[in-house]
Amino acid sequence: MKFIEVVSIPVSDQQVAKEFYLKIGFELIIEAPMGDGSTWLQLGLAGQATSISLVTWFKNIAPGSSQGLVLYTDDIEKEVAELRAKGITMKDIDPTPWGKFSEFSDPDGNSMVLRQP
Repeated sequence: MKFIEVVSIPVSDQQVAKEFYLKIGFELIIEAPMGDGSTWLQLGLAGQATSISLVTWFKNIAPGSSQGLVLYTDDIEKEVAELRAKGITMKDIDPTPWGKFSEFSDPDGNSMVLRQP
């Protein structure tokens, strides 16, 4: 194995989730029918090998059950301010000895954490 390629994020509505992830800075990699009525919807951050797939077809993974995906930033204050300006609800920055953190969630409740070392 070389790296994590795709992380599945369970959502209830792929289009609503896609708009959210595009708003926070992800880019569309591919959106294509899978042949069974489902859509493969993959997004990623510029220059990164790991991406996400917004999934609705996993029956054993409920929308909103993805918790704690950590996103790296060089400037958490700036990033939090920009996301808040876009209407994203961000928790206050938590300074810890191992980094600064701010949590937020997508429309289904999948949580993510911004982290600045």
